[in-house]
Amino acid sequence: MALSVREYRARIKSTESMKKITRAMELIAASRIIKAQQRAQSAAPYARELTRAVSAVATYANVDHPLTREPEDPKRAAVLIVTSDRGLAGAYSSSVLKESERLAEKLREEGKEVDTYIAGRKGAAYYKFRGRPVVQSWSGFSDQPSNAAASDIAKALIEAFLLEDGEQGEDGKHGVDEVHVVYTRFKSMLVQEPTAVRLLPLEVVEGEEKPSSDEVLPLYEFEPSAESVLDGLLPQYVQSRIFFALLQAAASELAARQKAMKSATDNADELIKKYTRIANQARQAGITQEISEIVGGVNALADANAGNE
Repeated sequence: MALSVREYRARIKSTESMKKITRAMELIAASRIIKAQQRAQSAAPYARELTRAVSAVATYANVDHPLTREPEDPKRAAVLIVTSDRGLAGAYSSSVLKESERLAEKLREEGKEVDTYIAGRKGAAYYKFRGRPVVQSWSGFSDQPSNAAASDIAKALIEAFLLEDGEQGEDGKHGVDEVHVVYTRFKSMLVQEPTAVRLLPLEVVEGEEKPSSDEVLPLYEFEPSAESVLDGLLPQYVQSRIFFALLQAAASELAARQKAMKSATDNADELIKKYTRIANQARQAGITQEISEIVGGVNALADANAGNE
């Protein structure tokens, strides 16, 4: 059933209001993504130097530390999934959740049980809706992560990793043999790539590039001992890797939201043009119908007058 011109005008008005909202959200995401990129770039030198220090200690000290010890028969793995707190970002959260599903399936095929940790309300809602267990979740900082949030996450994951096999902590956590992180790596404004990395047992690899094999690492003298140095460095290193993942994910989320909102604004423009064209056609059809009725009435009146004469 064809709609009236008034109804089409009401649809045009509501679509224009929606367009204003999506345009505003696009501009907000565009303004914030620059700061997110700058934060990620400013954190890179610290992470790089910390990686070099940990590499040097691990290379020259030859210390058997719990965070670097490879288990002989790993049975349980923890997976941290970094998603967003809010929607309207296209396929950002669904892409990283699909990547986490692939990783979990791979780990189960290797005979490992999977404990899930989640950062972001979207991931928590995804698992809650499906009735899947989540060991611990964090939210409220997906687009503006902080060092404090990264520290809380790192502390929880390290505690789970340091528990013995089969041991259960006071908060109900099980001891795990591996820790993996799934997040979205920011490559450009158009490309954001879901990425899965193993965090523990520690693999000393920088966020973007692996240290070259011919790189000369600095020599250190360890006071009071190499073990004490690693005890202080390794948790900081894990925290910096998690913070790096959160910063990358924040930049990716804002880029995905800007792209999604631009697409929504363009679609609103097309919808307004379509409704305007249809409304004009309906108005013209109404005018034509009225003219036809007037002409028909005049002709009928003329025929009636002619018959009376």
